[in-house]
Amino acid sequence: MINSTENPDFVNDFLDYSSIILNKSKNSIKEYNYDILHFLKFIKFRFGLSNVKDEEDIKTINIGDLSLDILNKVQLEDIHAFLSYLRNTYNSKPATLARKTSTIRIFFQYLCNKSKKIPNNPTVDLESPKIGKRLPKYLTLEDSEKLLDAAKKPTLKSNGNHDNSYRNFTIITLFLNCGLRLSELVGINIKDIDFFDNKLNVIGKGNKERVIYLNDACVDALKKYIEIRPKEGIQFSDKDALFLSEQKKRISRRTVQYIIKNELNKAGIDPNKYSVHKLRHTAATLMYQYGNVDIRALQLLLGHESIATTQIYTHVNNEQIRLAIESNPLARRK
Repeated sequence: MINSTENPDFVNDFLDYSSIILNKSKNSIKEYNYDILHFLKFIKFRFGLSNVKDEEDIKTINIGDLSLDILNKVQLEDIHAFLSYLRNTYNSKPATLARKTSTIRIFFQYLCNKSKKIPNNPTVDLESPKIGKRLPKYLTLEDSEKLLDAAKKPTLKSNGNHDNSYRNFTIITLFLNCGLRLSELVGINIKDIDFFDNKLNVIGKGNKERVIYLNDACVDALKKYIEIRPKEGIQFSDKDALFLSEQKKRISRRTVQYIIKNELNKAGIDPNKYSVHKLRHTAATLMYQYGNVDIRALQLLLGHESIATTQIYTHVNNEQIRLAIESNPLARRK
């Protein structure tokens, strides 16, 4: 949760604008709040407006009294200095710096162009740090099958009760077949599933709703899980949640992350190399490599706003490259 009482009014106004007008998700608003507060604390330090003497203590600075007059004095060089501070102090990666740059740019556009709170926008010539293109990590088909097999095996607890293995199996089945985001999975309600047309409604980034059509594996797993899903003792606010924790509440993101790490371990797969998001990469890669899925269909399935984001899954592995060379009709001409 955001403690808005610690924010200057103009920061809270920006967060309200981002939530209501820009329709940003709760997670995006939390990131905006964190990034902006860190930036403003740095500005107060840089302008000599705090008692803090060491850059390592910048996060302790209070900015509740920061005025818009100070923000109007911010120059492009001050923003560059902040990004340099993040890289040198926290070893921030280009992707992190690019995100924070974007937040600062949106923030000043709001202050200058939308709310007219300040006349000068220091981000007019602000460039985003260059991000090197990296291929996404993903599980092979063989490892994906090993993970599903490991998750499906029930284990016995010390009290004699079976664990949540089928719930976990269903979660992994949805990740690997549908390419869901973590937030999308934990947000699923039972009413979101349509077994007549075998489809699922999910709420993605920016509160955008999309339809995912379920294959046989997903339908079978969901039906079997719903049969054994707890029916009694569920907290009223979570009674419609599809996936429940042992406390019979809607399952949390952290719990799902723990489940995936544990199941990867059971399958003999290094959990330090793969995460929940890597299962989304795996689903997209397997669909593209084995299903000849059209790139635009994949874009809609994954809920990407830009097709450029989806294009990272059009990579081919080394074996495919080798086979392409071998398939050349001149390959055996000596």
